[in-house]
Amino acid sequence: MKAVVYSPNPESPHLARAIRRLERDVLRMGALVEQSFRLSHQALFARNLTAAEELPRLDKKIDRFYRQIESDCTAIMTLQAPAAQDLRCLSAFMQLVRDLERIGDYAEDLAEIAVKLFPYPIHTSLPEIAVMSHHAQAMLATSLVALADLDEAGGRNIKHLDDVVDNAYDHLYQTLAQQRDVQGVVEPIILLALAIRCLERMADHATNIGQRVAYIVTGQRS
Repeated sequence: MKAVVYSPNPESPHLARAIRRLERDVLRMGALVEQSFRLSHQALFARNLTAAEELPRLDKKIDRFYRQIESDCTAIMTLQAPAAQDLRCLSAFMQLVRDLERIGDYAEDLAEIAVKLFPYPIHTSLPEIAVMSHHAQAMLATSLVALADLDEAGGRNIKHLDDVVDNAYDHLYQTLAQQRDVQGVVEPIILLALAIRCLERMADHATNIGQRVAYIVTGQRS
């Protein structure tokens, strides 16, 4: 069955403009989340504590976008009587910005983990974790491109990219859990286990964003 590509209701140009503004705000929020993810990567893998210090300020901006977009979506639904196709777009935006907000929260968590890890020697698993982080960041970037282009196929394909991150998580978890030559405190092992869990969840939320893009375009859930 051929997909029906989403387009705002031409009979309501004011509503169409409002939805386009919302889409731009979602993409601006997405750009901030991408920046927070990059900073958390620098903090954790380049031991850049200055990058870690920037995360709380950036997270406040992300949260403001989240609250504003959610409020704007609710106002449009309540006051402008949108048609069914516009309602599905608005509802998808509300879910999508929640995914973005959670990725931003996890980025802040990673920065806090980086600060706690800083006094310890670099763990041998860190380069492999960095590769996992790069994959998750690429998933987020791909999901935002799919949103900007309203690319159904691009949105759906992200779930296949998630397999790489899931496999990395499983392998790294086993490596950390089965490490037997630990000398001294085990805090670095616990922190790295938390870090890979954050990255795995960030990739899951990027996958969700891709699925929500496909829903906007087709009205069909996976």
